[in-house]
Parts: sequence; structure tokens; C-alpha cells
Amino acid sequence: MDFFTKAENFEEYLEVSEYINHNHIKVVYIANYLMELVMKDLSEGKAMEYLDPEIEFASRAFAFVRDEISHSNDAGRRELCLRASDVLDKRTGLCFGKSHLLCAILRAAGIPCGLCYQYLRLDENDDSSPLILHGLNAIYFESLGKWVRVDARGNKPGVDAQFSIEEEKLAFPVRPGLGETDIPFIFPRPDIGVIGKLLLCKTAQEAMANLPDKIAGKC
Repeated sequence: MDFFTKAENFEEYLEVSEYINHNHIKVVYIANYLMELVMKDLSEGKAMEYLDPEIEFASRAFAFVRDEISHSNDAGRRELCLRASDVLDKRTGLCFGKSHLLCAILRAAGIPCGLCYQYLRLDENDDSSPLILHGLNAIYFESLGKWVRVDARGNKPGVDAQFSIEEEKLAFPVRPGLGETDIPFIFPRPDIGVIGKLLLCKTAQEAMANLPDKIAGKC
């Protein structure tokens, strides 16, 4: 899939912003902790999945957000956390909030990361249900010279997202025949149409009942 960056310059994929606040002490702490684990294993000669420390770090950050931060709807949590530091503090978020946190952790380690969206059927078993937006990430690896998409929304029965630098293993592979589609833009900040719709809600349940259904194409 070809991606199109929605930034005036590449440095925007490393910048601190309102929702990707990787200068927050708790985000810095978890990024440093994960990096220390990678460096420790490397120095001790322990087997790692990836020889490149940058990719290994990204895979561990992905696993942390996917597995240690609950998806609010799956867990029945009411908090609607959108800022990366809040998602980390409360240990919960919808797909959008979790993508903000993963983005922040990676940027804290100096790894360029952006936000992506998909149009998916609200009810995957009903091809006439409305199309809604789903949030995920794209990571740029200098050693690979390419963007890699990952989805840390959290696994559950029927959802098995994995970190992969080769074949995408997303939570929800799109089904074009049902009108689902991958939006090819990589945003440095949340799309204003998405974040605007979410800010109208007070709880995760309210957000799930009023999910964003269109992007503005601006951030």
C-alpha cells in the first residue's frame, strides 16, 4: 500500500503536540524503561526477535500498548482518554487513544510515528451497517526505509493483531467488497474531524455510540 504523509516536514512525526505529549514524565519513563530492557538484553546476548534495536524497541512498545493498556469498550471502562499521558495513566483507551500513546512512546525514543485511519463497518457481520473510523499507527524505520502500519487496539476473540515489518497483521484487515477501505494518509497529529467528534463525548460508551465517521483531512 502506498502512503501519503500529511505533514509539511518530516520532523512533525517526532514533535510534541496536545494529544501526542511524549514530553510527559510518565511517557518518558515508560519509553526509557522499555529501551533499557532492550539494551540490557542486547548487552547480555539474549535472543531478540529483531537484530535492529530500533525495531526491537518498537515491537516491545507495540506489545505494551496492545496488551497492558485495555481497550475501554472491551474492558467496560467509562474513561474517555485521548491524550497519550492520560491513556497511560488510566491504563485504558479506545483505538484512537491507544494509537496516540503508541505514537508518543515511539517518538520519545526518537522513532518517527504517525496516525492512520480505516473505514470499517460498525457491525462486521452486517454489510449494511454504517461505516465508521478506526485508528491505528504507521512507524517509519530508517533501516528499512519505509513506513510500517501496526494496530495496538488490543486483541480479543476474532482479533489477532501482531507487530510485523513484512506482512501487515492488523486487527481489522479491510474488506473492499463491503465498502471498507484503508485511508492512505499518515497524520502527524489526530485528524481534526476525528478528534472534534470524540471531544463531544464524555465517556467511552458515548464515544462508541457516536464514533467518528469521516476525516477532515487536516490535523
